[in-house]
Amino acid sequence: MKFYLLDPEVAGGWGPNTKFTRSLGKPVVILALNYEFDGWLGDDLLESTPVFIVTRRLADRLQAARLTGFVMRPVEISTSEQFRDLYGDLELPEFVWIDIVGKAGGDDFGIHADGRLVVSRKALDVIKTTQLDHCEVEDFS
Repeated sequence: MKFYLLDPEVAGGWGPNTKFTRSLGKPVVILALNYEFDGWLGDDLLESTPVFIVTRRLADRLQAARLTGFVMRPVEISTSEQFRDLYGDLELPEFVWIDIVGKAGGDDFGIHADGRLVVSRKALDVIKTTQLDHCEVEDFS
């Protein structure tokens, strides 16, 4: 099976209500995610290292495709002052935290050692049924 490295749009970052733990020599563990938007170019897959969020429409398609390597979790969405200055009262769609738990190059979703998202061809085909205009995609070997 063919795999790809994805570098999605970064539309914001961790909001003040994000809860996490950090241990020396280990990756950060996110316990509760608040994604705060500073902007948004419209893609259905977004990131703020080391987490990824997707629109509800993409989440539903990924689950319907029975892909492996992720768990859907709730995410609190907020907007920064910069976002409100740029977009006014723009209403964002519903988003879901796609918690990546799979093995890169084995499951449909995994995380590369450098923190980038690795997806199978099948997963990429599903993601591409939604907007993915600001995501870099390259082969993963």
